[in-house]
Amino acid sequence: MEKVWEFYKGGAWVEYFLIVSTVLFIVVAFILYLMIVRSRNSNIRKEKLTIEYTILIEKILFALIFEDTSLAALKENQDFSRLIEDGFFREVLTESVISLHKNYEGIYARKLEQFYKESGLIQDSFKKLRNPNWEIKCKGITEVAEMNITRVFSSILTVSKAQNKTLKITALNACIKLGGVKGITHLTEHPYPIDDWTQVNIISAFKKHDIGDTEGVEFLLESQNTTVVALGLKLIRELKLTQKLPYVAELAARTHNTIIQYEAQNVLKTLNA
Repeated sequence: MEKVWEFYKGGAWVEYFLIVSTVLFIVVAFILYLMIVRSRNSNIRKEKLTIEYTILIEKILFALIFEDTSLAALKENQDFSRLIEDGFFREVLTESVISLHKNYEGIYARKLEQFYKESGLIQDSFKKLRNPNWEIKCKGITEVAEMNITRVFSSILTVSKAQNKTLKITALNACIKLGGVKGITHLTEHPYPIDDWTQVNIISAFKKHDIGDTEGVEFLLESQNTTVVALGLKLIRELKLTQKLPYVAELAARTHNTIIQYEAQNVLKTLNA
Protein backbone atom coordinates (compact mmCIF):
# COMPACT_ATOMS: atom_id res chain seq x y z
CA MET A 1 0.00 0.00 0.00
CA GLU A 2 2.88 2.33 0.86
CA LYS A 3 4.47 1.67 -2.55
CA VAL A 4 1.25 2.61 -4.27
CA TRP A 5 1.06 5.79 -2.23
CA GLU A 6 4.67 6.65 -3.01
CA PHE A 7 4.04 6.03 -6.70
CA TYR A 8 1.02 8.32 -6.54
CA LYS A 9 2.90 11.06 -4.70
CA GLY A 10 5.82 10.80 -7.09
CA GLY A 11 3.61 11.89 -9.99
CA ALA A 12 5.18 9.48 -12.47
CA TRP A 13 1.75 7.96 -13.15
CA VAL A 14 0.58 11.22 -14.69
CA GLU A 15 2.90 10.76 -17.65
CA TYR A 16 1.71 7.19 -18.24
CA PHE A 17 -1.90 8.26 -17.88
CA LEU A 18 -1.50 11.04 -20.45
CA ILE A 19 0.22 8.71 -22.90
CA VAL A 20 -2.46 6.03 -22.59
CA SER A 21 -5.26 8.61 -22.81
CA THR A 22 -3.74 10.18 -25.92
CA VAL A 23 -3.31 6.81 -27.62
CA LEU A 24 -6.88 5.81 -26.78
CA PHE A 25 -8.19 9.13 -28.08
CA ILE A 26 -6.31 8.73 -31.36
CA VAL A 27 -7.51 5.14 -31.79
CA VAL A 28 -11.14 6.03 -31.07
CA ALA A 29 -10.98 9.08 -33.36
CA PHE A 30 -9.51 6.96 -36.15
CA ILE A 31 -12.20 4.31 -35.75
CA LEU A 32 -14.92 6.97 -35.84
CA TYR A 33 -13.34 8.48 -38.95
CA LEU A 34 -13.35 5.11 -40.69
CA MET A 35 -16.99 4.56 -39.71
CA ILE A 36 -17.99 7.98 -41.08
CA VAL A 37 -16.13 7.38 -44.34
CA ARG A 38 -17.67 3.94 -44.69
CA SER A 39 -21.16 5.27 -43.98
CA ARG A 40 -20.69 8.11 -46.47
CA ASN A 41 -19.44 5.77 -49.18
CA SER A 42 -22.34 3.44 -48.51
CA ASN A 43 -24.85 6.28 -48.85
CA ILE A 44 -23.24 7.49 -52.07
CA ARG A 45 -23.35 3.98 -53.48
CA LYS A 46 -27.02 3.64 -52.51
CA GLU A 47 -27.86 6.94 -54.16
CA LYS A 48 -26.18 5.84 -57.38
CA LEU A 49 -27.94 2.48 -57.29
CA THR A 50 -31.28 4.15 -56.60
CA ILE A 51 -30.90 6.31 -59.70
CA GLU A 52 -29.83 3.31 -61.77
CA TYR A 53 -32.63 1.10 -60.44
CA THR A 54 -35.27 3.81 -60.82
CA ILE A 55 -34.61 4.08 -64.55
CA LEU A 56 -35.17 0.34 -64.99
CA ILE A 57 -38.16 0.28 -62.64
CA GLU A 58 -39.91 3.10 -64.50
CA LYS A 59 -39.62 1.14 -67.74
CA ILE A 60 -40.89 -2.03 -66.09
CA LEU A 61 -43.87 -0.40 -64.40
CA PHE A 62 -44.79 1.52 -67.55
CA ALA A 63 -44.89 -1.76 -69.46
CA LEU A 64 -46.88 -3.36 -66.67
CA ILE A 65 -49.51 -0.64 -66.39
CA PHE A 66 -49.92 0.66 -69.92
CA GLU A 67 -48.80 -2.23 -72.12
CA ASP A 68 -50.44 -5.10 -70.19
CA THR A 69 -47.09 -6.85 -69.84
CA SER A 70 -47.26 -9.88 -67.54
CA LEU A 71 -44.80 -10.64 -64.75
CA ALA A 72 -43.59 -13.66 -66.71
CA ALA A 73 -42.78 -11.41 -69.66
CA LEU A 74 -41.06 -8.92 -67.39
CA LYS A 75 -38.82 -11.67 -66.06
CA GLU A 76 -37.50 -12.17 -69.57
CA ASN A 77 -35.72 -8.87 -69.06
CA GLN A 78 -32.27 -10.02 -67.93
CA ASP A 79 -31.65 -7.00 -65.71
CA PHE A 80 -35.00 -7.37 -63.96
CA SER A 81 -34.65 -11.13 -63.63
CA ARG A 82 -31.23 -10.68 -62.02
CA LEU A 83 -32.07 -7.77 -59.75
CA ILE A 84 -35.45 -8.97 -58.47
CA GLU A 85 -33.57 -11.14 -55.98
CA ASP A 86 -31.56 -8.16 -54.70
CA GLY A 87 -32.91 -6.78 -51.42
CA PHE A 88 -32.14 -3.14 -52.12
CA PHE A 89 -33.63 -3.31 -55.62
CA ARG A 90 -36.80 -4.81 -54.16
CA GLU A 91 -36.96 -1.99 -51.63
CA VAL A 92 -36.70 0.67 -54.35
CA LEU A 93 -39.22 -1.26 -56.45
CA THR A 94 -41.67 -1.45 -53.54
CA GLU A 95 -41.40 2.28 -52.91
CA SER A 96 -42.07 2.97 -56.59
CA VAL A 97 -45.09 0.67 -56.66
CA ILE A 98 -46.51 2.23 -53.49
CA SER A 99 -45.93 5.74 -54.83
CA LEU A 100 -47.67 4.97 -58.13
CA HIS A 101 -50.55 3.23 -56.40
CA LYS A 102 -51.31 6.42 -54.48
CA ASN A 103 -51.83 8.25 -57.76
CA TYR A 104 -53.85 5.66 -59.68
CA GLU A 105 -57.30 4.17 -59.32
CA GLY A 106 -59.34 1.50 -61.04
CA ILE A 107 -57.66 -0.97 -63.35
CA TYR A 108 -54.23 0.65 -63.07
CA ALA A 109 -54.28 0.38 -59.29
CA ARG A 110 -55.41 -3.25 -59.52
CA LYS A 111 -52.55 -4.06 -61.88
CA LEU A 112 -50.09 -2.67 -59.35
CA GLU A 113 -51.72 -4.64 -56.55
CA GLN A 114 -51.50 -7.83 -58.59
CA PHE A 115 -47.85 -7.20 -59.39
CA TYR A 116 -47.17 -6.45 -55.72
CA LYS A 117 -48.53 -9.88 -54.80
CA GLU A 118 -47.17 -11.95 -57.68
CA SER A 119 -43.66 -10.50 -57.51
CA GLY A 120 -43.36 -11.39 -53.84
CA LEU A 121 -43.03 -7.80 -52.68
CA ILE A 122 -45.95 -8.49 -50.37
CA GLN A 123 -43.80 -11.02 -48.52
CA ASP A 124 -41.21 -8.31 -47.88
CA SER A 125 -43.94 -6.19 -46.31
CA PHE A 126 -45.06 -9.12 -44.16
CA LYS A 127 -41.49 -9.48 -42.88
CA LYS A 128 -41.52 -5.81 -41.92
CA LEU A 129 -44.77 -6.36 -40.04
CA ARG A 130 -43.09 -9.05 -37.96
CA ASN A 131 -39.98 -6.98 -37.32
CA PRO A 132 -39.59 -5.91 -33.67
CA ASN A 133 -38.24 -2.52 -34.74
CA TRP A 134 -41.24 -0.16 -34.60
CA GLU A 135 -40.01 2.00 -37.49
CA ILE A 136 -39.71 -0.98 -39.82
CA LYS A 137 -43.05 -2.30 -38.58
CA CYS A 138 -44.65 1.08 -39.39
CA LYS A 139 -43.29 0.90 -42.91
CA GLY A 140 -44.72 -2.58 -43.40
CA ILE A 141 -48.11 -1.48 -42.09
CA THR A 142 -48.17 1.51 -44.44
CA GLU A 143 -47.28 -0.68 -47.42
CA VAL A 144 -49.93 -3.37 -46.91
CA ALA A 145 -52.58 -0.76 -46.12
CA GLU A 146 -51.82 1.21 -49.26
CA MET A 147 -52.03 -1.98 -51.33
CA ASN A 148 -55.36 -2.93 -49.71
CA ILE A 149 -54.18 -6.22 -48.20
CA THR A 150 -57.22 -6.79 -45.99
CA ARG A 151 -56.14 -10.20 -44.70
CA VAL A 152 -53.68 -8.55 -42.32
CA PHE A 153 -56.40 -6.40 -40.74
CA SER A 154 -56.56 -8.42 -37.51
CA SER A 155 -52.78 -8.35 -37.12
CA ILE A 156 -52.65 -4.58 -37.59
CA LEU A 157 -55.58 -4.20 -35.21
CA THR A 158 -53.48 -5.91 -32.55
CA VAL A 159 -50.57 -3.57 -33.28
CA SER A 160 -52.89 -0.56 -32.92
CA LYS A 161 -53.06 -1.31 -29.20
CA ALA A 162 -49.32 -0.70 -28.81
CA GLN A 163 -47.99 1.92 -26.41
CA ASN A 164 -45.68 3.49 -28.99
CA LYS A 165 -47.66 6.51 -30.20
CA THR A 166 -46.30 6.63 -33.75
CA LEU A 167 -46.82 2.90 -34.23
CA LYS A 168 -50.30 3.16 -32.73
CA ILE A 169 -51.36 6.01 -35.03
CA THR A 170 -49.91 4.29 -38.10
CA ALA A 171 -51.76 1.08 -37.26
CA LEU A 172 -55.04 2.90 -36.55
CA ASN A 173 -54.82 4.75 -39.86
CA ALA A 174 -54.23 1.45 -41.63
CA CYS A 175 -57.14 -0.20 -39.82
CA ILE A 176 -59.44 2.63 -40.87
CA LYS A 177 -58.33 2.35 -44.49
CA LEU A 178 -58.74 -1.43 -44.54
CA GLY A 179 -61.77 -1.85 -42.30
CA GLY A 180 -63.45 1.51 -41.91
CA VAL A 181 -65.26 1.88 -38.58
CA LYS A 182 -64.26 -1.67 -37.61
CA GLY A 183 -60.76 -0.29 -37.26
CA ILE A 184 -61.68 1.81 -34.23
CA THR A 185 -64.68 0.18 -32.53
CA HIS A 186 -62.29 -1.75 -30.28
CA LEU A 187 -61.46 1.60 -28.70
CA THR A 188 -64.71 1.40 -26.72
CA GLU A 189 -62.81 -0.89 -24.34
CA HIS A 190 -59.61 1.16 -24.46
CA PRO A 191 -58.45 1.70 -20.85
CA TYR A 192 -56.12 4.64 -21.46
CA PRO A 193 -56.81 8.25 -22.50
CA ILE A 194 -56.55 8.94 -26.22
CA ASP A 195 -54.64 12.18 -26.67
CA ASP A 196 -55.76 14.97 -28.99
CA TRP A 197 -53.04 14.25 -31.56
CA THR A 198 -54.18 10.64 -31.95
CA GLN A 199 -57.79 11.78 -32.25
CA VAL A 200 -56.87 14.30 -34.95
CA ASN A 201 -55.09 11.56 -36.90
CA ILE A 202 -58.08 9.23 -36.64
CA ILE A 203 -60.46 11.91 -37.91
CA SER A 204 -58.06 12.80 -40.71
CA ALA A 205 -57.87 9.14 -41.74
CA PHE A 206 -61.66 8.97 -42.07
CA LYS A 207 -61.67 12.08 -44.23
CA LYS A 208 -58.69 11.00 -46.32
CA HIS A 209 -60.01 7.54 -47.11
CA ASP A 210 -63.58 8.74 -47.59
CA ILE A 211 -65.12 6.02 -45.45
CA GLY A 212 -68.71 5.71 -46.64
CA ASP A 213 -70.05 3.16 -44.18
CA THR A 214 -70.04 4.75 -40.73
CA GLU A 215 -72.18 2.10 -39.06
CA GLY A 216 -70.81 1.59 -35.56
CA VAL A 217 -69.39 5.04 -34.85
CA GLU A 218 -72.15 5.47 -32.27
CA PHE A 219 -70.66 2.63 -30.21
CA LEU A 220 -67.85 4.98 -29.21
CA LEU A 221 -70.40 7.06 -27.32
CA GLU A 222 -71.06 4.11 -24.99
CA SER A 223 -67.47 3.82 -23.81
CA GLN A 224 -66.54 4.37 -20.17
CA ASN A 225 -63.45 6.17 -21.45
CA THR A 226 -64.38 9.84 -21.80
CA THR A 227 -61.68 10.48 -24.41
CA VAL A 228 -63.18 7.73 -26.59
CA VAL A 229 -66.61 9.32 -26.20
CA ALA A 230 -65.10 12.68 -27.14
CA LEU A 231 -63.57 11.06 -30.23
CA GLY A 232 -66.96 9.67 -31.22
CA LEU A 233 -68.55 13.09 -30.89
CA LYS A 234 -65.80 14.70 -32.96
CA LEU A 235 -66.19 12.10 -35.70
CA ILE A 236 -69.94 12.66 -35.84
CA ARG A 237 -69.44 16.42 -36.02
CA GLU A 238 -66.53 16.48 -38.48
CA LEU A 239 -68.07 13.88 -40.82
CA LYS A 240 -71.50 15.50 -40.47
CA LEU A 241 -73.18 12.23 -39.51
CA THR A 242 -76.63 13.67 -38.90
CA GLN A 243 -78.11 10.16 -38.77
CA LYS A 244 -76.22 9.69 -35.49
CA LEU A 245 -77.86 12.66 -33.76
CA PRO A 246 -80.36 10.52 -31.81
CA TYR A 247 -77.40 8.77 -30.15
CA VAL A 248 -75.81 12.13 -29.38
CA ALA A 249 -79.07 13.42 -27.87
CA GLU A 250 -79.33 10.30 -25.73
CA LEU A 251 -75.76 10.79 -24.54
CA ALA A 252 -76.40 14.44 -23.67
CA ALA A 253 -79.44 13.42 -21.61
CA ARG A 254 -77.85 10.59 -19.63
CA THR A 255 -74.24 11.63 -19.03
CA HIS A 256 -73.16 13.12 -15.72
CA ASN A 257 -69.90 14.39 -17.18
CA THR A 258 -70.39 18.12 -17.77
CA ILE A 259 -67.62 18.32 -20.39
CA ILE A 260 -69.08 15.45 -22.43
CA GLN A 261 -72.55 16.89 -22.01
CA TYR A 262 -71.38 20.26 -23.31
CA GLU A 263 -69.62 18.66 -26.29
CA ALA A 264 -72.70 16.56 -27.11
CA GLN A 265 -74.95 19.62 -26.97
CA ASN A 266 -72.49 21.48 -29.17
CA VAL A 267 -72.62 18.67 -31.77
CA LEU A 268 -76.43 18.75 -31.70
CA LYS A 269 -76.43 22.51 -32.16
CA THR A 270 -73.86 22.40 -34.98
CA LEU A 271 -75.52 19.64 -37.02
CA ASN A 272 -79.05 20.90 -36.47
CA ALA A 273 -78.16 24.40 -37.64
